[in-house]
Amino acid sequence: MTTDIRAHIDASPMRAGQWIVVALCTLLNALDGFDVLAMAFTSARVSKDFGLSGSELGVLLSAGLVGMALGSLLIGPVADKIGRRPMLLVSVGTSAVGMLLSATATDALPLGIWRVLTGLGVGGILACTNVLASEFASKRSRGLAISIVTAGYGLGATLGGAAAVWLQAEFGWHAVFLGGGLTTIVLFALVFGLAPESVDFLMTRRPRGYEKKLDRLARRLRLTSVALPERGLTTSGAQPVPNPLSQLFDASSRRSTLLVWVAFFAVMFGFYFVNSWTPKLLVTAGMTESQGVVGGLMLTLGGTVGSIAFGVFAARWASRVVMIWFTVLAALATAVFISAVGILALAFAIGVVLGGLINGCIAGLYVITPSVYPAAFRSTGVGWGIGVGRAGAILSPTVAGALLDAGWTPSGLYLAVGAVVLVAAAAVFLLPRSAAAGSTADDEPALAGH
Repeated sequence: MTTDIRAHIDASPMRAGQWIVVALCTLLNALDGFDVLAMAFTSARVSKDFGLSGSELGVLLSAGLVGMALGSLLIGPVADKIGRRPMLLVSVGTSAVGMLLSATATDALPLGIWRVLTGLGVGGILACTNVLASEFASKRSRGLAISIVTAGYGLGATLGGAAAVWLQAEFGWHAVFLGGGLTTIVLFALVFGLAPESVDFLMTRRPRGYEKKLDRLARRLRLTSVALPERGLTTSGAQPVPNPLSQLFDASSRRSTLLVWVAFFAVMFGFYFVNSWTPKLLVTAGMTESQGVVGGLMLTLGGTVGSIAFGVFAARWASRVVMIWFTVLAALATAVFISAVGILALAFAIGVVLGGLINGCIAGLYVITPSVYPAAFRSTGVGWGIGVGRAGAILSPTVAGALLDAGWTPSGLYLAVGAVVLVAAAAVFLLPRSAAAGSTADDEPALAGH
């Protein structure tokens, strides 16, 4: 008796092989958190060693984010053409090389170049891991699985950040990037040994040898035999699929693509604002410097919990509905957070809630976006959504600084950012319901609903 492997993954309880994929994607996502904080924690010594001005340091801090945006935009379409696994290996390898070369930098210019290279790898990793985790999770556990992967950012930020502080204190700032590069090499070995190719990619593109790869996946998932798709339409066995990027804007996908981009931009704008500016603005609003740092840590603490919480809720209710609630509540929490600065305990409590909600919004977008696109251009859709979101991440700190220089108060700034996050709620609300259902299995209904 043959079994449709896609239907089996959707309907059956999660098995060990599937959770291994989720765990691997979580560790890879932790590179994002480590990479952001590695540069942040070493910025003071780097600036001193290289004699950088404030604006020069700002460019260096943004270099990694620019690379991440480019990586998500460029690698996603390639992954749809040649496979998620090979591009994941390329991305992890690129990130490792970038970190190791960063450890050799003796001037700001080469460090900036290597930071962009590292970001390219991390951006590609994010475009591939979210799709892989989505495609290997069951329909019931998909929201939880992707939320766990998203929580990897907090894991990397917390553990990696602590390691970065110790490495810099003991061996200097170069050691932070050397340690990150060596850790990434270990992750490359794990990806090479454990990461499977996407089931949806194999069944849609049917590359050479896809039957054997599907059989291996079936054994990994404890299936006795697999119903293979009809053999290819070309002599090579691969289907002639149009340019994945152009398909984002065909009649069936254009509306959803634009709404996904708006949601990613607004959420990441808010996410990077609260994580970048909160410690300083809490001090401006009346807290001591140490209290401002604690306020920033409260956001990080709530972030990991919020990512998991989204997955728990999404396992019971529609991902789209949960996402709308998270974005609306995140907007409200952002608007009122700075007003509670006079009551220390209340401000810290709201900080935990705000961190949880805004991180939950990121998790929600990673859950919903793969379900918007069919397998043929899913990595492209996810990668470009993340890339556009990174544009919001890059602009957010700069715009906030300009508004402060123009005389805006901290409370007015948080209120404005809350309004931006609310735009994401509207974008998710306007997504076709079938497209935002949170299941990568429903490709045809999703397309019909556009």
